[in-house]
Amino acid sequence: MNIYADLHLHSCLSPCGDADMTPNNLVRMAKLLGYDMIALTDHNTCRNCAAAMEVGAREGITVVPGMELCTAEEIHCVCLLPDLQAAEAFSAHVHTTLPPVPNRPEIFGEQLVLDAFDGVLDTEPLLLTTASAIGIDALPKLVRSFGGACFPAHLDRASYSLLSVLGELYPELDFQTAEFTHKAFLPQYLERHPLLRGMRLVRNSDAHYLENMVEPAEPLPLTACTAAALIDFINGN
Repeated sequence: MNIYADLHLHSCLSPCGDADMTPNNLVRMAKLLGYDMIALTDHNTCRNCAAAMEVGAREGITVVPGMELCTAEEIHCVCLLPDLQAAEAFSAHVHTTLPPVPNRPEIFGEQLVLDAFDGVLDTEPLLLTTASAIGIDALPKLVRSFGGACFPAHLDRASYSLLSVLGELYPELDFQTAEFTHKAFLPQYLERHPLLRGMRLVRNSDAHYLENMVEPAEPLPLTACTAAALIDFINGN
């Protein structure tokens, strides 16, 4: 079945995410735009996934818990988990790998943990935009150990992307899927990086503001509108 999905969205928990990116606002905006499924992927944490998933259940849209993890090499990767329990366990593990750098709200903004009605439950004291101690080579196996899947984010960007840091894709990294922005001209990347021709390519918004969320374009051919079906697809099954 064809599922319209945006698998890379940030909430107000990400320090670079706008305060208007609350669980209610981003889920309802996705529904208004016509999405069947979204993934909440804040920087290095899953702490707002519970609220977004509860809103999604109310609004009739599948919300997959996830994270945009920054590897030790400062490469951004989208990690998707099968359920909230796995997401919270993965988030707790990642938290132990982050450097003890406190957030400075006056510089980076508040990192708000919200409930399903957008009430403030907590603020995250650790700065979430730092690099974890998890290497890019270890990440796919680690995410799969939590039942999930991952892919390198925004390959066409000049910073924090696998291609901007390493210069090339390598088969030993074991990614089956890769992400591009909606602006990328794919033929030039397929010519320069032949490994991409055997991978599943997705485009997502990486929205940090409501106005950055875009209308659905190409659907994903999933067996069902569920996290499990999405993870199977991302893992190349």
